[in-house]
Amino acid sequence: MTSKLPLLALLAGSSFLLSFQGAGGPAPVVDKQPLHVFLLAGQSNMEGQAVVDLDHEEHYNGGRGTLAKLLEAPEFEERWGWVRGDDGAWSERSDVGVWYRTPHEEKKGPLSIGYAVYGGRHHFGPELAFGKVLGDRLEGPVLLVKACWGGKSLHVDFRPPSAGGEVGPYYEQMFEELDAALKGVGAAFPEWKELEPEVEGFVWFQGWNDGCDGEATRNYAENLELLIGDVRERLDSKKLPVVVGETGNMNNPALHEAQEAGAKAARRRGPTAYVETRDFLRAAEDSPNTGHGHHWYGNSESYLLVGDAMGAAMVKLLPKTRGR
Repeated sequence: MTSKLPLLALLAGSSFLLSFQGAGGPAPVVDKQPLHVFLLAGQSNMEGQAVVDLDHEEHYNGGRGTLAKLLEAPEFEERWGWVRGDDGAWSERSDVGVWYRTPHEEKKGPLSIGYAVYGGRHHFGPELAFGKVLGDRLEGPVLLVKACWGGKSLHVDFRPPSAGGEVGPYYEQMFEELDAALKGVGAAFPEWKELEPEVEGFVWFQGWNDGCDGEATRNYAENLELLIGDVRERLDSKKLPVVVGETGNMNNPALHEAQEAGAKAARRRGPTAYVETRDFLRAAEDSPNTGHGHHWYGNSESYLLVGDAMGAAMVKLLPKTRGR
């Protein structure tokens, strides 16, 4: 990593604060409240392509499948109405924060819409529902760190060290993003500056580019297993909970089988869950981006369902002592 203070130094001794009291010697070791950190990595669908409120008839299919349009249905409002306050404004959750550095800006603040690769607040990704689930489950604040870039493969761009060959530049960049977020907690979230950040989970939502390449698809299971092992080793956490989201918007059974096999292999060494997402794909004609099947057609329900399912899977992997 490029930072002067390594990530592991930030995490070392993460559950304790040792203070000294003059000639009286060291005081008893005191527990320090943790900041629950989750690393969310992948490619464009982790970046966030769900459309919030854009409704141009030609370019956004009249708003069909946007968050604003779907909330008009009572059954959708009943399940997902928490995304909007009583005043009609998009809600913000202060006990869950998001840190995401896009190619154009650094986004950081309370969980809400807008943490996507685009400017403004017209899109969101899986982090919205994922953060809701984790915030409801954990005692104390939660920080979601997004490290994701569109059009990147596991076979090359995220290639882990154990796979041999040249390490993927975005594998390294993923940790640089995490490092920067952890060091910047005090500035971005002043109310959490005294907390001890603990990376407690890794979420992987990627696969489209590998599914378009036969060799990459054939090697995906092994590369995914190695990626998870290397991430755990890098974070000095052999039992780090890991959730893998299926690329369910792609009709590629070979890729799906490889993703599941890689997650299953990683499960032998630590808590790992594979989340099927094919049922979350909505029809193009019911979505804002009718030509963007690679982005779930921009359908907001799809991204909410993906985030919710991955959050539920992560909750099952976490130690029971962390819960409310």
